[in-house]
Amino acid sequence: MPNPLLIHNLRAELSERGRPSVTMWNRVEGRPRSPDFDRALRAEIRDGLWMLTRQWQMGEFHGDDAGSPVLAKVQVAQAPLATFQARDAIPAAYDGSRPLEAVAERRALDHLTAGALDLRMMLGRRFLKLIPPVYRHFFIERYSFDAPDPGDENDTERVAHLEVYALLQSLAGRAMDGYRLYRHLTASPSNTPITGIPVADIDKPAIIEAGSALVAWFEAMIERPDWQAAWDPAHLEHRFAVTANVADGAKRLVAEEYPGGRLDWTAFSVDPAGGRGSGPLAEASTTIPTATRFNGMPDRRWWAFEDGRTNLGDVGVDTTDLARLLFLEFALAYGNDWFTIPYELPVGTLATVAGLAVTNVFGERLWIEPAGRGVDDDWRRWSMFTLDVAGTGAEPADTSLFLPPALPQSNGGPPLEDVVFMRDEVANLVWAVERVVPLASGTGKRGSEAAEETLAHRRRLAGLPPDGPVTGDAAAPISYRAMTTVPENWIPFVVMHVPGDVRETQLQRGAMVRVMEGVPPGDRIRPRTTLLRVGLDQTPAAPYHVFEEEVPRAGTQVSLAYQRARWRDGRVLLWLAATRVSGSGEASSGLAFDHLLPTPPAS
Repeated sequence: MPNPLLIHNLRAELSERGRPSVTMWNRVEGRPRSPDFDRALRAEIRDGLWMLTRQWQMGEFHGDDAGSPVLAKVQVAQAPLATFQARDAIPAAYDGSRPLEAVAERRALDHLTAGALDLRMMLGRRFLKLIPPVYRHFFIERYSFDAPDPGDENDTERVAHLEVYALLQSLAGRAMDGYRLYRHLTASPSNTPITGIPVADIDKPAIIEAGSALVAWFEAMIERPDWQAAWDPAHLEHRFAVTANVADGAKRLVAEEYPGGRLDWTAFSVDPAGGRGSGPLAEASTTIPTATRFNGMPDRRWWAFEDGRTNLGDVGVDTTDLARLLFLEFALAYGNDWFTIPYELPVGTLATVAGLAVTNVFGERLWIEPAGRGVDDDWRRWSMFTLDVAGTGAEPADTSLFLPPALPQSNGGPPLEDVVFMRDEVANLVWAVERVVPLASGTGKRGSEAAEETLAHRRRLAGLPPDGPVTGDAAAPISYRAMTTVPENWIPFVVMHVPGDVRETQLQRGAMVRVMEGVPPGDRIRPRTTLLRVGLDQTPAAPYHVFEEEVPRAGTQVSLAYQRARWRDGRVLLWLAATRVSGSGEASSGLAFDHLLPTPPAS
């Protein structure tokens, strides 16, 4: 065996290994590099059978072979609002210069006759700035604030509350009651502010002009109804109607149950009786339809990355959530043959679509009638954003679109009055609890505190301790009480039969008797809020009825506050409005009769 370490020919070996080398094997591949990836992203497929299979899988074979629209001609009749009618009043012209909320919700300033010192002072200061300074003290003396008399029972509401009493004491003889001057000027056209005031002849025209400016300024500052307010005290809601002159007559839209606060088209119904009048005919408008697009919609291309921020499959929805159900139905059943035809409508108009003429890419012209036609109460009819027809008859459906001249938002002030209607099943009564009552100072106060302060003042006038309890014979272990007391801010409403009907009932305002020991009973407790004083200030006083169905088991809350908003022309509007919301349930007044109670120990 040869020895590998033995070298026989050294020269030959050195010559062969003089240039040593290392042999390696490499794989050669073609790698074309280019900054253009368009062709790679196209994901080209040349398998026709695969494409047909995907079409079958996606249900494309069930589609209609129809041409896409390229031109659309819409016939729409626009009718602006013409009149406004509050309840049963005479219809008045409406020109859209004010939002519909302000016109429907505004009410008379009844609280000015008994208080609202803040507005009275503001009117006085406004007038004093308009006249020469030399005459100011004459007007302050003639139209001064009366100082309250603590010993007069008629001044109870002005004396019982410390903040009101202090304000009146500071105003008496020092400030002018501008509302008294305003009532004097508006009582008769012949009245002038210089009546009973020594004014030089040269200054009379300027002061008379200042009085006219004061009346115009105050009437423009706060919106008030011309005759009758839309608030219906018997139903605790607003009732009004508007009309628009359409081509075939005047169409009357009624709002029978507007609670106040936010007004939209859903508050209106079409009166089938209609009215008289004539309006413009339908006008044609030509436009180009555009494909419907929305965020999160499926991409048109199959090979595309969808936006992960929108996951329609993860939307939680209940069976009663109609808005989300409609949204998901639209998004998940979307088709690329849906098109949008824009049409601009001015606010405050009633628009009626007569029809739609569409021209497609094949040159075909199709006439499309409005959706939602048929009988209004047909359960098979489906429509959105259209008005229902009032009544129970088989009336034709209305396909009009109403854009009310409503406010996007308004600022509400603190409540001047707040009343909650609650049912008391134990006493079989409905209580109207005055949670906030107006003070003479122009602000509101908690009704329970105001009632306690008023009762304490009346007890002081009667020579009784302000908070003394009703006591019996201290020697007897028990005492008999004919009736328990109820806070004075709880006004009862009793169930009464409607005259001429033996079945229908209504709630009628009642009154509790003020009971104080040593004082003969007979003084009835009257409400302090204007919401409940309906008919009390008339001569003679009239009863106040509320329909029983307006006070459900959950109760009803009605509040009165100022509303402030800016209209589209930049004007600032201010009005006093009532708003109704749902209550918080039943309550117990603790009213009971024929009680035996332990006699409290003598103090």
